[in-house]
Amino acid sequence: MLRQLHSLPGLIVGLFALVLASTGAILALDPVLERAGASVPAAGTMTVADLAEMVQVRFPGVERIERRANGAIIVSHVDGTTMAADLFDPVTGAPLGPWQPSAFQRWVKSLHRSFLLDDPGRMAAGISAGAMALMTATGLMMLAAAQGGWGRLGRPVRGRGPGRWHARLGRATLGTLVLSSLTGLFLSLATFGVIDDGEGDGPDFPFDTTAGDPTSVGELPALWTVDLKDLRSLTFPQPGNPTDVFGLQTAQGAGYVDQSTGALINLLPNSGARKVWETVYMLHTGQGLWWFGIFLGVGALGVPALSITGALVWAQRQRARPRIPGNARAGSAETVILIGSEGSTTWAFARTLHQALTAAGQRVHAAPMNRLAPRYPTAQRMFILTATYGDGAAPASAERFLDRLARTETPEFPVAVLGFGDRHFARYCQFAIDVEAALVARGWRMLLPLIKIDRQSAQDFAAWGREVGGALGLNLALEHKAAIPRLKTLKLVGRQDFGCEVGAPTAILRFGPASEARGWRRSFSSGLPRFEAGDLVGILPPGSDLPRFYSLASSSRDGVLEISVREQPGGLCSGHLHSLKPGDTIQAFIKPNPEYRPQPGRAPVLLIGAGCGIGPLAGFIRDNRDKRPMHLFFGARDPKSDFLYERELRDWLADGSLSRLTTAFSRVNGHDYIQDRIRADAPAVRDAIASGGQVLVCGGAAMAAAVAEEVGRAVAPLGLDVAALRSDGRYLEDVY
Repeated sequence: MLRQLHSLPGLIVGLFALVLASTGAILALDPVLERAGASVPAAGTMTVADLAEMVQVRFPGVERIERRANGAIIVSHVDGTTMAADLFDPVTGAPLGPWQPSAFQRWVKSLHRSFLLDDPGRMAAGISAGAMALMTATGLMMLAAAQGGWGRLGRPVRGRGPGRWHARLGRATLGTLVLSSLTGLFLSLATFGVIDDGEGDGPDFPFDTTAGDPTSVGELPALWTVDLKDLRSLTFPQPGNPTDVFGLQTAQGAGYVDQSTGALINLLPNSGARKVWETVYMLHTGQGLWWFGIFLGVGALGVPALSITGALVWAQRQRARPRIPGNARAGSAETVILIGSEGSTTWAFARTLHQALTAAGQRVHAAPMNRLAPRYPTAQRMFILTATYGDGAAPASAERFLDRLARTETPEFPVAVLGFGDRHFARYCQFAIDVEAALVARGWRMLLPLIKIDRQSAQDFAAWGREVGGALGLNLALEHKAAIPRLKTLKLVGRQDFGCEVGAPTAILRFGPASEARGWRRSFSSGLPRFEAGDLVGILPPGSDLPRFYSLASSSRDGVLEISVREQPGGLCSGHLHSLKPGDTIQAFIKPNPEYRPQPGRAPVLLIGAGCGIGPLAGFIRDNRDKRPMHLFFGARDPKSDFLYERELRDWLADGSLSRLTTAFSRVNGHDYIQDRIRADAPAVRDAIASGGQVLVCGGAAMAAAVAEEVGRAVAPLGLDVAALRSDGRYLEDVY
């Protein structure tokens, strides 16, 4: 529902919002340019009486003085037989030349306020402003959910592609969007009288003024007390008419001034409603806060970019809408698959399950969880495959599932729930947990207990399929193949070999582009795809269309793609990689992994890795150009055989990229393991965490579990544990 509330207004009023934002950015220049050309005395150094006297000397036929919101003084006067308007310098008392409003700016203002359509256009502009306010509010709520809670809004945005840029731009322009949309809506409602703008009929004209001789304008007491910065306008009396008066408008109100006595007559202070309107107008236009106009203009320019990225996100979702061939009707299906997905990933797994069950002779119906039917007359089983959105919330296609479940009769057939998520999140697969609990509470029988799939693991999905097959008496092989992006041919340009002496052959492999960029492209590209240390490279070994993923130890800025690979017995991909010679090529693609990165800032970083797990950690150290504190714990078998990156680590210690190195070698020095070193160095670990530090772990699952236990013990005196650090994004793992 939240997504529909965000995208529907954008699709309906997107073009209007673009016009409002573009014209608003142009109009935001007005106060800046006006202030740049104005000469403004310091506050408290000049009164309206001082200004009026200077003006009357220069322009004997003066009829009106206007001080615009950004300090420009405009004098309207009779020049011979015609009216003229000039800019005036109150500091020097000199005219600055004729004043003529820009016809272009008037046209832009009309386009901004009414789309050049008078009242219908003003109404459309108000509706567009309201839609922008709604999109801003729902977008903020969606971003908070995606980031894992309101407290994590400031953290690096997860994801990739247009969605990531859309979220980044929305967060960067949030303040401007909220302010511009709400103030624009307020002004529109005031235009149509829905909100009182406080603009009354003005003070009553005095008919009983003194008909004495006029006093010099510079000596009128009422004008002495008004500082120039508070002046809005001063209208001069008709020459030769002793009963006429000065008209005075200030920031405080309006009234008249007797030209003989200088007394202030019939002062009408601004109402509270008028003060509110003027404040809102100032915040919407920047008039009166010229520097604020820069902020408004820059923010307004973000709206076209948001519109483009938002349209791309919407188009991606439309292209990714699930299509499952041979999908049976709900009323005739033997097996029902319900899917809770934010994008298309979970649907892809559901399609694999659907195909396997259909091949086994089942009639299978797949649908979003939001379309849970009150009953399935022929169903014999149900599978629910669901992701979790953000901090434990339901994904888009499952937002109404729990409400519909409450109105559904309890069936005779059993159900199994499969959760998809990322265990780096504190509430890993939480929505799947909530769904299973709700099913059990309503008396549904469970075919299998809840199983969780971490980061779309095809291997874990296949293992779950074998359990399902066993429960159903079927030979069910779930060979899920994720869609493979466009492959890039890379050439091996260098390798270092380790570990042969200890029976663990390991290689650091460096790849470059298969062909060098030529001509002008050489100035803009290294020929490599874009990637960062910690991202993943998917490699297709010969004879297989199933990619294997390796963590990257370099970024594309380093000019090489670098990985560390241990040869596994019988390993198809690792064996192929270890057989490569310089000049040989591979087929590969990049899978971004922005969740596994050091947080920005100066807080210390603890890097913990064993064996090939040092790969991405070495990349983080290499990229540590600001020399923030980094402490590496590295474990291996023997320093003479498999001390990966030994020379580089010494260099990084020397230049400050690495603050401290602690090693553990299991076949020397009393069989030390990395967790032993962490236990011995617990005070340093605790101090780093107390200083806002972060832990990044990479390596095998057994090592990661032992490390988590020791880190938990180290931070316990701080009232923390590993779960709390994970929740705060300060404990990240890349585990295999």
